[in-house]
Amino acid sequence: MAKEKVLVTGIVPKEGLTELMEKFDVTYSEEPFTREYVLENLHKYDALLLMGQKADKELIEAGENLKLISLNAVGFDHVDIEFAKSKGIVVSNSPQAVRVPTAEMTFALLLAAAKRLAFYDKIVRDGNWIDPSERKYQGLSLEGATLGVYGFGRIGQTVAKLAQSFGMKVLYHDTFRLDEEKEKELNVKYVEFDELLENSDVITIHAPGLPATKGKFNKEAFKKMKNRSYLVNAARGPIVVEADLVEALKTGEIAGAGLDVFEFEPKVSEELRALDSVIMAPHAGTGTVEGRITLAKEAADNIIEFFAGNARNVVNP
Repeated sequence: MAKEKVLVTGIVPKEGLTELMEKFDVTYSEEPFTREYVLENLHKYDALLLMGQKADKELIEAGENLKLISLNAVGFDHVDIEFAKSKGIVVSNSPQAVRVPTAEMTFALLLAAAKRLAFYDKIVRDGNWIDPSERKYQGLSLEGATLGVYGFGRIGQTVAKLAQSFGMKVLYHDTFRLDEEKEKELNVKYVEFDELLENSDVITIHAPGLPATKGKFNKEAFKKMKNRSYLVNAARGPIVVEADLVEALKTGEIAGAGLDVFEFEPKVSEELRALDSVIMAPHAGTGTVEGRITLAKEAADNIIEFFAGNARNVVNP
């Protein structure tokens, strides 16, 4: 019996695809396929392991024989999941593999922002020196400080545990509140969004990119935050209004930021890049060798399980 055909787009480590390649007819390249290639050839495939492409209506229409789109990512805002559903195509994401690498990146940005490492690094690299005894050069101590977590899923909960190991208290806000027993187990407190803004020394963002979260951190939100507080975003860029963040940093409404994602990435505003109160990374939250292999394997396993009759991680049920 002929094997189902799978197209892998984007840069995906081959080490994570071993079992997939054994069980399916897989088209794979070390170099990412162009969109033109995908549109021209997608009709030949039963499943798509998607990386580095947008699955909009045009692409989905081209996949006339597609049964599954498996995302090499947890986010699915680059996929028209409802249109896929209308075409009978299941869309699955990969939420487990990204949890630890993204949480680690979040905390790296948190530490770097709170300890003002971008500013200190620039001073030393430029051949200058400062006296950190002066208050204007000082950062934030994490022990005893309050972390506010916006979006309390797998990644948010992992960041909360890391923060607690540094002696931080944890508040969280999410669309869905945990039950009281789970909150006690995790030693966290649920608060409304405004209370999260007003009472947190550091806020980390872990919400998905949805219409309801777009622009959530804006001029009004920054005015409610402490002027010594820090914002960290390793989730989705459009959750933060970049121009409003720049203004808040310039005027001292907040002290600093750590950003792995941007509103208009890969374009990052010149004003934001000029601020030494910000530390930035190029959407590299899962950018570890181990993390990317695990991510590829989870996306591949979605395909294997789907054709075995066990669809999992479905985001358009």
